[in-house]
Amino acid sequence: MNPNPSEGVLYIVGAPSGAGKTSLVKALLKADPAIRLSVSYTTRTPRPGETDGRDYHFVDRERFETMLADGEFLEHAEVYGNFYGTSKGSIGRDLNAGRDILLEIDWQGAEQIRQHFPQSASIFILPPSFSALRTRLAGRGQDSDEVIERRLAAAARDVAHAGAFDYIIVNDDFDHALLDLVSITRSIRLEAARQFKRHAMLFEEFRRI
Repeated sequence: MNPNPSEGVLYIVGAPSGAGKTSLVKALLKADPAIRLSVSYTTRTPRPGETDGRDYHFVDRERFETMLADGEFLEHAEVYGNFYGTSKGSIGRDLNAGRDILLEIDWQGAEQIRQHFPQSASIFILPPSFSALRTRLAGRGQDSDEVIERRLAAAARDVAHAGAFDYIIVNDDFDHALLDLVSITRSIRLEAARQFKRHAMLFEEFRRI
C-alpha cells in the first residue's frame, strides 16, 4: 500500500455468514474508539437487537433503487435476495477528514471498494472449519434448514475469494482472533508514511540538530 498519510485508514472486513465477523468488529470498535463503523444501507428486515442507523440504514426496495439510480452508492450488492449499499459521499468525507473507517462487507463489495480506494486494508474472517460454521448457523435459531444450506453454499463461494484480501484471521478462539484484528489495525497506523506525517514536527526537531 502507498497511502496518503493525511487521510484516514479504510478497513474492509469480510467473512462468510456465521464466521463471527460482526461480534469481532463490535469488540474492535469498543477496544479502539478511533475507528468508526460505516453504516450501510440494506433492504433486509432488522434482526433482533439491531437498530436503524447504528447497525444499518434499513430502507425499502423502492428507496434503495432510487438512491442507486442517483449514484449515491460507492458499491452495492444483492445477498440472499436483499440489497446492500455503501454511501459514496460519507466514506470520502470521513477519510479526507483523517478519520479511520471500517466497512463490514462481502467479497463482491470489497472488490468494488478496492477499485475506488486501493490504499484500503482488507481483512477476511475465516471460520475454523465447515462443520463449525454449520453449527454456528444452526445455533442462531433464526433460519430454516433450507436457508442454512444456502448460507453454507454461499460461504464456500466467499472463502474462495479470501485470497484477494490483505489479511486472513481464523476465528477459532474469539479472544485470539480479536487480538489479531486489533494488531492488524494498529500496525497499519504505524506504517512509516503515516508516522512521518503525524509526527512531522518531531522529525523536523531531529533534523535541526
